[in-house]
Amino acid sequence: MARTNGENGTGGGELAVTDRERLERASQAFGKLRLNADQLRTFTVAPGSDDEPWDVILSLLATDEQRALEMFSERTGLPFYVDPRLEESAARFYELVPPDIAREHHIAGLEQIGAQHPAMVVATAQPMQPSVFQMLEERLGMPVRLVLSPRGAVAGLINRGYEQQGDLVTEIVDEMPFDESAIASAAGSVAEGNDLLAMARQTPVIRLVNMILFEAIRRRASDVHIHPEENRLVIRFRVDGMLVDAFSPPTSLASAISSRIKVMTELDIANRHSPQDGYTSVRVGSKKIDIRLSVIPTVYGERLVMRLLDQSQTQLNLDQIGMSEQMQTDLMDIVDRPNGMLLVTGPTGSGKTTTLYAALQKIDRATRNVMTIEDPVEYHLEGISQMQVNPKRDVTFATGLRALLRQDPDVILVGEIRDQETAQLAIQASLTGHFVLATLHTNDAPGAIPRLIDIGLEPFLITSSLLGVLAQRLVRRVCPVCNGTGVETLPSGERRRCDNCLGAGYRGRLAVYELMKMTDRLRRLTAENADGVTLYEAAVDGGFMPMREDAMHKVSLGMTDQSEVYRVLH
Repeated sequence: MARTNGENGTGGGELAVTDRERLERASQAFGKLRLNADQLRTFTVAPGSDDEPWDVILSLLATDEQRALEMFSERTGLPFYVDPRLEESAARFYELVPPDIAREHHIAGLEQIGAQHPAMVVATAQPMQPSVFQMLEERLGMPVRLVLSPRGAVAGLINRGYEQQGDLVTEIVDEMPFDESAIASAAGSVAEGNDLLAMARQTPVIRLVNMILFEAIRRRASDVHIHPEENRLVIRFRVDGMLVDAFSPPTSLASAISSRIKVMTELDIANRHSPQDGYTSVRVGSKKIDIRLSVIPTVYGERLVMRLLDQSQTQLNLDQIGMSEQMQTDLMDIVDRPNGMLLVTGPTGSGKTTTLYAALQKIDRATRNVMTIEDPVEYHLEGISQMQVNPKRDVTFATGLRALLRQDPDVILVGEIRDQETAQLAIQASLTGHFVLATLHTNDAPGAIPRLIDIGLEPFLITSSLLGVLAQRLVRRVCPVCNGTGVETLPSGERRRCDNCLGAGYRGRLAVYELMKMTDRLRRLTAENADGVTLYEAAVDGGFMPMREDAMHKVSLGMTDQSEVYRVLH
């Protein structure tokens, strides 16, 4: 911001005359706006509004966009929506307003309201452009009612609105086999262009992305990585926990693939310099696949990672994930208690949530009110109320847990204990007649106790509430067709790559566990603030079976092999 110098006698800390005048005009425009039922007409004659673009207001107010929009909403009476939803009735907007105008002026149709006297509700991130809103009224042939929304949210609405108008299909049908010729054919049909939205709506681009997703699902991939490098674009699938190269399309397709996936997940395709997160669902035959997208900028372009969640796989039970009958009995003995806490620990991606879901399936949900707070809700369980963490709406683990406690729950699942406040609330819930299940990041079961103390819990609270800790890891299952060789022998005697595991020698994963049940000795040591090694030794003395023993037992049963156990457990 320009400042005057000392020679003018004003001092180095005062605003320049030009800036002071601009700020005064902006404040007048900001203060005199009074938008109500006749909001648009009042807005068009607001003093200074034609002269001061929204970006200037932001810079002069020295605040972030969301706070500025909230202030604008409070002053003018315009609604402010952090996360606006697109309704089908807004189709007229996307029919009559060109996409380049919508993107340039940050405007998106939300819904058409009124029967006899219809009006179009329009979300905008640039409220001080009256001539644009007048133009909208003329194009639409009806009044416009404004609501305020952040730019990212408006960009998502624009992407989704024009995608729906283009009649793009989100259901993935059986595509041609995923091979070099198929990809090359689709890639060769992609036209070059500067309009990212138009490129994302090209049939060849849609088909190319569909083929990538279809093949990822066919291979049972949990994640799809789209990784631009200096001279190539690499697409990798994570199958059974391992990343494998799937294909390397021409680097010229990077922006087209990125734009198409961002349109699917309602992200801002024009923003290529900031991290973004999105979500969508697709159908492959009878399967519903939820897709969580993460996009980050890199020096060679945007890197995309899609997490694929198959909703048809929610009926897992403890047998399927590899838990022995004895451990199931011990685990359910804890879960069936009326109050207390059970922790499931392990690193990210070790199957903790899946185990908790499988345990919840065995709870009598007809007589017990089961509720969860998760980030995100990965699978939807019948008979269970699940709450999604949403920091934008001030729904954190802590605030969500407080709300759940007012819903008369019997069993509460806390997706993750990350901080002292969440841990304190979870412990208090377990002490006041609720059974709490939660996940925690530790290397082994005994290490959960020092971790809770490190977070900030008093040892006496842990001894009063903690019933047990289940730690786990995931190891790959030996392929039953080729017995881990990656090669199968046909009746004719001919040997070929195993189709069941695609030559990997493994298909699917199972968990290896250790369950530490709290004993009087462990409670005494916890109260004395004992270290992890002392707690581990005391647990073993009390009958605790370390995870390695469970893993080697599964090796003896032919379920996995020693190299896999060594890879995971070192």
